[in-house]
Amino acid sequence: MADEIFTHPRLAAIYDALEPDRSDLDPYLELARQLGARKVLDAGCGTGLFAQRLAEEGIEVVGLDPAEALIEVARAKPGGDRVAWIRGDATALPPLRVDLATMTANVAQAIAAPAAWRTTLARAHRALRPGGRLVFETRVPAARAWERWNRADSYAVTAVPGAGAVESWVELVAIDGPLVTFRWTYVFAADGEVMTSDSTLRFRERDEVEADLAANGFVVQEVRDAPDRPGREFVFLARRPEE
Repeated sequence: MADEIFTHPRLAAIYDALEPDRSDLDPYLELARQLGARKVLDAGCGTGLFAQRLAEEGIEVVGLDPAEALIEVARAKPGGDRVAWIRGDATALPPLRVDLATMTANVAQAIAAPAAWRTTLARAHRALRPGGRLVFETRVPAARAWERWNRADSYAVTAVPGAGAVESWVELVAIDGPLVTFRWTYVFAADGEVMTSDSTLRFRERDEVEADLAANGFVVQEVRDAPDRPGREFVFLARRPEE
């Protein structure tokens, strides 16, 4: 089930404004260029920022996300008709043969249930052409990102076009082994409405992810640092072997 910020139309509508710096997508776009990808599956596409950047390069893109509210935001953007949008998880994918499959930002960690994670990897493998690549990122557990998830470090007031000022902050809720739950709070100055959205992420160790990839038919080519977050992210590049 998608988090409230992704499923509620009012929160989905302000998502991009609250996350204005998406330079984290630049390395993914550069990888698509380097690989000469002509068809890309963007799993967990959200409001479609990365999918649309790919489409602007003339790449055929399938954007997949379980949250209808986010898909509607993506579809309504200028150029939204250049992307094939699918609402659902990986089990909703039709037969595909893409050159590259991506899961940017929190997508891989948000698939917290082990069975759902295995299914996602298996379906990504099926969607790739032989020799195609899968790339995604996940936080390094040892960096303990959750220690910065508190109101003091995250409080912000954002002027959102069409919505007015929105206060936001994040607070840690619980840690249960590799599962970390946190809550975002949003206060709309226009009418005083307070909304919250809880999220749970799974923090996987590098060897666990590599084992999961191998078990689902992938060959790990490289594990990189995220250029803008050195030491804090694993970026996995895996390949579906040639048949």
